[in-house]
Amino acid sequence: MSLTHTETCPIRLTDGAVAIAGRPVLRGIELVVGTGEFVALLGANGSGKSTLVRALTGLRPLTRGELLLFGTPLDSFDQWERIGFVPQRSGAASGVPASVREVVSSGRLSRRRLLRPLGAADRRAVDDAIALVGLADRAGDGVGTLSGGQQQRVLIARALAGAPELFFLDEPTAGVDLHHQQVLADALGALKARGSTVVLVAHELGPLAPLVDRAVVMQDGRIAYDGPPVAAPETDDHHHPAPGDVRRRDHVPHVSAPLERDR
Repeated sequence: MSLTHTETCPIRLTDGAVAIAGRPVLRGIELVVGTGEFVALLGANGSGKSTLVRALTGLRPLTRGELLLFGTPLDSFDQWERIGFVPQRSGAASGVPASVREVVSSGRLSRRRLLRPLGAADRRAVDDAIALVGLADRAGDGVGTLSGGQQQRVLIARALAGAPELFFLDEPTAGVDLHHQQVLADALGALKARGSTVVLVAHELGPLAPLVDRAVVMQDGRIAYDGPPVAAPETDDHHHPAPGDVRRRDHVPHVSAPLERDR
């Protein structure tokens, strides 16, 4: 994707590379995400998609390249309230007894001064976030009493409560049943309707597929495909689909490996 106004671009990564324990994990990553886009980072396990999202959030340092967040170099960026991040499912309770409301309220920390009690705007944001993920009737319950899928929704509500402009989710539907996947899809659909930018890491899209504007497929630490979220043609003639040739949007586009192309 090409944007002429860098300052309006939530993400711009140029020649990005990451190494872990001296081993290259990401190489030559060029990625631009525009305001309001819903981008799915797809690929097989070990392809580098989770490492990429950690690099984009500053959790994993780049060994080469430049990352701009909202037009600001990562080293100078200090507006973290504009960014929400939901990591891979780890359990919202974490062994600490807390209610759904208490966990979600912690998402407002970046929006208020240290030790300042929640104000009316904070409480509204928390209530809205809890309602958006379909847990209004469980707001006072302990997070430890919830199912795994419900706990994942609590983590999403916590990030939503901060009203981020840029939202990262790492495998939010992993190990979650179809019902909870649909609830997550509804919540993210509402977030998209608000104009937020979403970067979603996934192995398969399922009910989230209709939300995706663009698919970025990772393979062996590189971007192998960046384009519409439709299944690629099975032939090698690069033909354009004919009118009415609709392909399913819940599949990763087929990207052949170098050895396959050489055959």
